[in-house]
Amino acid sequence: MTEKIRGHVHLSLDPNQCPETIEYFESIKNLDGIPSYELASELLSRDRKNAMPRDLFAFIVELYEEAISNGNVDAMNDLGALYYDGRGCCQDFGKALHYFTMAAENGSEKAAENLGYCYYYGRSIPPDYEKAFQCFAHGAFCGRIVLLYKIGDMYRNGYYVKKNLRTAFKIYIQCIRLMTPDDEYHTAGQIYLRLGWAYLKGEETEKNSREALRCFQNAECYLYDLVDSGEEMYMKSLQWAIDGQSRARSELAENLLSFN
Repeated sequence: MTEKIRGHVHLSLDPNQCPETIEYFESIKNLDGIPSYELASELLSRDRKNAMPRDLFAFIVELYEEAISNGNVDAMNDLGALYYDGRGCCQDFGKALHYFTMAAENGSEKAAENLGYCYYYGRSIPPDYEKAFQCFAHGAFCGRIVLLYKIGDMYRNGYYVKKNLRTAFKIYIQCIRLMTPDDEYHTAGQIYLRLGWAYLKGEETEKNSREALRCFQNAECYLYDLVDSGEEMYMKSLQWAIDGQSRARSELAENLLSFN
């Protein structure tokens, strides 16, 4: 069955849109010898900069569902993530919530974290900041920087906890101090962006346009890498980092003029 589907999907792919996927299909003689979860993960890793064709999306969903039928908890979470992201064609937050919940109920800590984002942003459900905080807090206390900075956001915005900009600032600084190279790719850009605005506005720290500019520049570099790798959800944050630099430079120029 997998080979028949592979043939249909392969023939429907556009070489300009999916060159890496086509190359992978052509390099494998017998897909039936590859576990469904492994095959789905391999296909997802290719052509990330481009929108995924619907036929390929449906094929990967079928692979994950086959793995789920065999009790694969990682497949439950990853299928939720596929629907959450949508890869440019089939985003469905309701299905994402369904599979994240299934995986979390089967012991997946990663899925429990992902549920936090659904509660925080109100993905197919009304926002529930108490549940979001609980989901984020467990991982944050276990050293997950990507979740610790979300706790900082909750203090910054006053979601579930009392608004406290000073606490938020301290959390962001701690994230930078504790960050490992593995954390940097997905989290450094967002954290530096928040620090940039804190320094620019003097939010519970001394106003410092020079430090703000440095943070915005760091944020731009990290966020550009994410967007360039196909993570389009970070495009708005990238623009904020660029806008922040403009404002910081304007303030620095005004300060220089005042010295003359």
